[in-house]
Amino acid sequence: MTGTRVTIGEAARRSGVPAKTIRFYEESGIIAPAARDTNGYRFYGESDVETLRFIHRARDLGFSLKDIGDLLALYRDQGRASRDVKDLALRHVAELERRIAEMTAIRDVIKTLAERCHGDHRPDCPILEDLAHVPQKVS
Repeated sequence: MTGTRVTIGEAARRSGVPAKTIRFYEESGIIAPAARDTNGYRFYGESDVETLRFIHRARDLGFSLKDIGDLLALYRDQGRASRDVKDLALRHVAELERRIAEMTAIRDVIKTLAERCHGDHRPDCPILEDLAHVPQKVS
Protein backbone atom coordinates (compact mmCIF):
# COMPACT_ATOMS: atom_id res chain seq x y z
CA MET A 1 0.00 0.00 0.00
CA THR A 2 1.42 3.34 -0.99
CA GLY A 3 0.66 6.82 0.30
CA THR A 4 -0.58 7.84 3.69
CA ARG A 5 -1.17 5.14 6.27
CA VAL A 6 -3.37 5.89 9.24
CA THR A 7 -4.45 4.06 12.36
CA ILE A 8 -7.98 2.80 12.87
CA GLY A 9 -8.65 5.78 15.15
CA GLU A 10 -7.59 8.23 12.48
CA ALA A 11 -9.52 6.32 9.80
CA ALA A 12 -12.56 6.52 12.05
CA ARG A 13 -12.12 10.25 12.57
CA ARG A 14 -11.62 10.96 8.87
CA SER A 15 -14.48 8.76 7.66
CA GLY A 16 -17.04 9.35 10.41
CA VAL A 17 -17.29 5.61 11.02
CA PRO A 18 -16.55 4.48 14.61
CA ALA A 19 -13.57 2.15 15.03
CA LYS A 20 -15.84 -0.56 16.43
CA THR A 21 -17.99 -0.35 13.29
CA ILE A 22 -14.92 -0.52 11.07
CA ARG A 23 -13.93 -3.76 12.82
CA PHE A 24 -17.51 -5.06 12.31
CA TYR A 25 -17.36 -4.22 8.59
CA GLU A 26 -14.11 -6.17 8.33
CA GLU A 27 -15.53 -9.17 10.20
CA SER A 28 -18.70 -9.19 8.09
CA GLY A 29 -16.77 -8.91 4.81
CA ILE A 30 -18.11 -5.48 3.79
CA ILE A 31 -14.51 -4.28 3.60
CA ALA A 32 -11.29 -6.24 3.31
CA PRO A 33 -9.36 -6.81 6.52
CA ALA A 34 -6.93 -3.99 7.21
CA ALA A 35 -3.24 -4.42 6.63
CA ARG A 36 -1.23 -4.76 9.81
CA ASP A 37 2.05 -3.32 10.98
CA THR A 38 4.69 -5.53 12.53
CA ASN A 39 3.25 -4.59 15.93
CA GLY A 40 -0.15 -6.00 14.87
CA TYR A 41 -1.93 -2.65 14.67
CA ARG A 42 -4.33 -2.14 11.79
CA PHE A 43 -3.50 0.57 9.29
CA TYR A 44 -5.53 2.07 6.49
CA GLY A 45 -4.69 3.85 3.27
CA GLU A 46 -6.50 6.75 1.65
CA SER A 47 -8.60 4.41 -0.52
CA ASP A 48 -9.72 2.57 2.64
CA VAL A 49 -10.84 5.85 4.21
CA GLU A 50 -12.66 6.75 0.97
CA THR A 51 -14.44 3.38 1.05
CA LEU A 52 -15.44 3.98 4.66
CA ARG A 53 -16.86 7.40 3.72
CA PHE A 54 -18.80 5.73 0.90
CA ILE A 55 -20.24 3.17 3.31
CA HIS A 56 -21.04 5.88 5.87
CA ARG A 57 -22.98 7.90 3.30
CA ALA A 58 -24.83 4.81 2.04
CA ARG A 59 -25.77 3.88 5.63
CA ASP A 60 -27.01 7.46 6.18
CA LEU A 61 -29.30 6.90 3.20
CA GLY A 62 -30.62 3.69 4.76
CA PHE A 63 -29.05 1.12 2.45
CA SER A 64 -28.68 -2.37 3.94
CA LEU A 65 -25.22 -3.87 4.35
CA LYS A 66 -25.99 -6.28 1.51
CA ASP A 67 -26.95 -3.39 -0.77
CA ILE A 68 -23.83 -1.51 0.29
CA GLY A 69 -21.74 -4.52 -0.67
CA ASP A 70 -23.45 -4.52 -4.07
CA LEU A 71 -22.96 -0.75 -4.43
CA LEU A 72 -19.27 -1.07 -3.57
CA ALA A 73 -18.86 -3.81 -6.18
CA LEU A 74 -20.53 -1.57 -8.76
CA TYR A 75 -18.45 1.43 -7.65
CA ARG A 76 -15.26 -0.52 -8.16
CA ASP A 77 -16.35 -1.99 -11.51
CA GLN A 78 -15.37 0.50 -14.21
CA GLY A 79 -17.35 -1.59 -16.73
CA ARG A 80 -20.58 -1.35 -14.76
CA ALA A 81 -23.85 -0.35 -16.35
CA SER A 82 -25.38 2.65 -14.61
CA ARG A 83 -28.79 0.96 -14.95
CA ASP A 84 -27.62 -1.64 -12.41
CA VAL A 85 -26.90 1.13 -9.91
CA LYS A 86 -30.21 2.83 -10.70
CA ASP A 87 -32.15 -0.43 -10.34
CA LEU A 88 -30.60 -1.02 -6.91
CA ALA A 89 -31.41 2.55 -5.85
CA LEU A 90 -35.01 2.27 -7.07
CA ARG A 91 -35.48 -1.03 -5.20
CA HIS A 92 -34.30 0.81 -2.10
CA VAL A 93 -36.78 3.64 -2.80
CA ALA A 94 -39.60 1.09 -3.12
CA GLU A 95 -38.63 -0.46 0.22
CA LEU A 96 -38.49 2.98 1.85
CA GLU A 97 -41.94 3.79 0.46
CA ARG A 98 -43.30 0.50 1.84
CA ARG A 99 -41.83 1.26 5.27
CA ILE A 100 -43.11 4.85 5.17
CA ALA A 101 -46.63 3.59 4.37
CA GLU A 102 -46.40 1.11 7.23
CA MET A 103 -45.18 3.76 9.68
CA THR A 104 -47.83 6.22 8.48
CA ALA A 105 -50.56 3.64 9.15
CA ILE A 106 -49.16 3.00 12.64
CA ARG A 107 -48.96 6.74 13.33
CA ASP A 108 -52.56 7.22 12.18
CA VAL A 109 -53.86 4.46 14.47
CA ILE A 110 -52.00 5.85 17.48
CA LYS A 111 -53.10 9.41 16.67
CA THR A 112 -56.75 8.29 16.42
CA LEU A 113 -56.50 6.43 19.72
CA ALA A 114 -54.92 9.45 21.39
CA GLU A 115 -57.71 11.69 20.06
CA ARG A 116 -60.30 9.32 21.56
CA CYS A 117 -58.60 9.39 24.97
CA HIS A 118 -59.92 12.08 27.31
CA GLY A 119 -56.52 12.47 28.94
CA ASP A 120 -58.04 13.44 32.26
CA HIS A 121 -58.41 11.99 35.77
CA ARG A 122 -60.67 9.12 34.65
CA PRO A 123 -59.14 5.64 34.45
CA ASP A 124 -60.82 4.55 31.20
CA CYS A 125 -58.51 4.91 28.22
CA PRO A 126 -59.15 3.81 24.63
CA ILE A 127 -55.41 3.50 24.04
CA LEU A 128 -55.00 0.83 26.71
CA GLU A 129 -58.25 -0.87 25.68
CA ASP A 130 -57.02 -1.14 22.10
CA LEU A 131 -53.64 -2.50 23.18
CA ALA A 132 -55.37 -5.14 25.30
CA HIS A 133 -57.28 -6.54 22.31
CA VAL A 134 -55.36 -8.44 19.68
CA PRO A 135 -56.93 -7.70 16.29
CA GLN A 136 -58.34 -10.70 14.45
CA LYS A 137 -56.71 -11.40 11.11
CA VAL A 138 -59.08 -11.67 8.19
CA SER A 139 -58.40 -14.75 6.07
